Amino acid sequence: MQTILNYFPDLDEVQRSRFAALYDLYADWNAKINVVSRKDFDQLYLRHVLHSLAIARVCRFDAGAEILDVGCGGGFPSVPLAILFPEAHFVAADSIRKKITVVEGVARSLGLENLEPHCGRVEQLDRRFDYVVSRAVTAMPEFVGWVWEKIRSGCRGTLPNGILYLKGGDLAEELALTGRRWRLYDIAEFFDEPFFETKKVVYTQR
Repeated sequence: MQTILNYFPDLDEVQRSRFAALYDLYADWNAKINVVSRKDFDQLYLRHVLHSLAIARVCRFDAGAEILDVGCGGGFPSVPLAILFPEAHFVAADSIRKKITVVEGVARSLGLENLEPHCGRVEQLDRRFDYVVSRAVTAMPEFVGWVWEKIRSGCRGTLPNGILYLKGGDLAEELALTGRRWRLYDIAEFFDEPFFETKKVVYTQR
């Protein structure tokens, strides 16, 4: 938790209490439904919560912005982002029911009324959003095919509407295959921990 406060010292009391509650909540759920790797669960705040919040270092969402998290798993990056941006609305989507059960339970325990869990394939969502976020769900050409028509044009944050994707490694060839222009942000420029040395937020405008 202290790691989060080091980088986000201006959190209000509600945000602090919600972030502080995440460890015990996920520990309880993980004992029933394994959604966070047990080998790195002790690093929950670094490898999952702070990693998710790297998106906030790239783009801050306006009040009323609508954000879709594709393949949210246990709720990353959408749960930490929903805590950080309580005036924005997040839809956390995953096709695996047990993962959405965890997100539902966490959101309910935290009182996160701006987070809407959705069980189903994103291609079948009949809605449009300002931003799509995700964390290493699939190859980028396939991902763009899933979500591109679900993003509305405009600007509901500090960047124009588009995709904000957490990914690591050498991305040049994969991104080139999408036919889009991307901007890459090195997370190591935002956070000092060695875990983030090869990790990036990749962004493209709708």
